[in-house]
Amino acid sequence: MSEDKVKIYYLASGDISIPILHALKDAHGLELTGVASQKKESKGEGPVRTIKSPLVKHCEKEGIPFERYQSVNSEEFHNVLRKNEVELLVVASYGQILKPELLALPKFGCLNVHASLLPQYRGASPIVASLLNGDRVTGVSFMQMEAGLDTGPVYRMCELEILPDDNADKLEMRLGELAGESIEEVILDITRHGLKPVPQCNEGASYAKKIGKEDGRVSWCKSAEEICNMLRAYEPWPCVNTVFPTQDGNGLLVRIREAEPLPDDGKDAIPGTILETKFFIEKDKNGNDAKFFGIVIKCGKGRLFLRRIAPPGRKNIPALSYFTGMRFPLDLVIGTRLE
Repeated sequence: MSEDKVKIYYLASGDISIPILHALKDAHGLELTGVASQKKESKGEGPVRTIKSPLVKHCEKEGIPFERYQSVNSEEFHNVLRKNEVELLVVASYGQILKPELLALPKFGCLNVHASLLPQYRGASPIVASLLNGDRVTGVSFMQMEAGLDTGPVYRMCELEILPDDNADKLEMRLGELAGESIEEVILDITRHGLKPVPQCNEGASYAKKIGKEDGRVSWCKSAEEICNMLRAYEPWPCVNTVFPTQDGNGLLVRIREAEPLPDDGKDAIPGTILETKFFIEKDKNGNDAKFFGIVIKCGKGRLFLRRIAPPGRKNIPALSYFTGMRFPLDLVIGTRLE
């Protein structure tokens, strides 16, 4: 290897890290001395099994060598960096706090690729937060890591337009590709050309909390626009769900798969009330235009045209099809378990 190449080590886990990995591997000015992801195990009942991050699955598929560590704050990992004479530790969506001893170990410190335009959306779920809030622009920040949560000074930011059909899955990959386009240049500017980071302005800072399964449950008091933002933000996980009625009265949790916001029609109704049925045109299994029926639901603001749902264990179906063979009053309120 050329002595002029920058020796780096890569810590990553999420999907965003995959395009960045390939950019680091292919960079002529960098020497990638190693790749590592978190070592996680399943919790709860049943046999213990290893949980593979998206990066690990990709490395296994492509035959890319990698390591997994229970904690990168261990002396074991510190010795790996020392042995490889790592100049810069690159981190992307790793999901583990790096302690000061590790941050200070590489000559040029640690570079974090964060999926927002800092100081906006510090924390665990910046991509989800940008979609929930209906943002039109997001980006990546190349940040010098410090002890605080995404509070370090920033070397460079790159903006990206959020497209109408972006969900969290698609947007994460697009942000990874955006970061991959600039990562080599940023690293060389830091290590060979003296690029200095700019401190973040704490005014206007916001935090994106870690998302849980319960976040996907719809409150019909939200606006129709907010619920549609949830559909984009919570795909592929935890998805968006609500309770539909059942014959026994207990209700069934179903996933909302396709919907669009509609303006208010002036009708006075409780949020969650089914106001009417409405058809939409899609291709059938033979490729021909066909008419399918969904339902229109009253929201806190506006109405939601619910096109398709997915009951447990079933594929997507038109929302009205769920009620086949069931008494269907138009003033039915969904979203709560029925007594």
